[in-house]
Amino acid sequence: MSLPIHDLSSRSPHLWQPLAGEVSLQRGRVHEFCGPARITLAALLMAKTQGVVIWVHPGWTSEWLNPSGLRSLADPSRLIFLRAAREDDILWAGEEALRSGAAPLVVMDLDTPPALTPVRRLHLAAEAGAAAARNDTGLPPLGVMLLPEQGGAQGAESRWHAAPAPGSGLLADPQRAWTLTRLRARMEMPAQWRLMRGANGTETLVPQPFAAHNTAT
Repeated sequence: MSLPIHDLSSRSPHLWQPLAGEVSLQRGRVHEFCGPARITLAALLMAKTQGVVIWVHPGWTSEWLNPSGLRSLADPSRLIFLRAAREDDILWAGEEALRSGAAPLVVMDLDTPPALTPVRRLHLAAEAGAAAARNDTGLPPLGVMLLPEQGGAQGAESRWHAAPAPGSGLLADPQRAWTLTRLRARMEMPAQWRLMRGANGTETLVPQPFAAHNTAT
């Protein structure tokens, strides 16, 4: 059974979360970030949100996200980290967090793309959380799945690939740059941008010619 197609004609700030420039994500749904800079992209998104951020991490890996490493992008004091023993537990914790509506942003760090059924459950939980949030933050929760390489979660509302882009090469230039690619979205075509961030936090998003092979890691 396919997920319903939502009417995207209404761009209410309550329903849409800015990601970069004029690019935004629909709240009350679950999206996918993939590629080598997916954690950075999640941190940039976090910086544009308010309130608590629940980040569910795979507890079986030796690597651990250091909140201090995000300080230049977002406030790490907003993070609540959860360590899960299995991928199914990551999805369960994400589902419960979305359903509660207590956190405007829920991040699930996954090793492998989940199947359609658990992703559908996440969407339903986010929709339920949107109703619960009316009495709390007032913002429908936004779910993000982090996946390596090209991702591939079935049923995600949108899929975004992020990778570091070459800088100017000047030592005095503190600007950081990434290639941001919208691989798929329900109501929008694939597209690609160069995302640049200056030392003062200002961001610039420049459209690029879309080429699927540019997303290879």
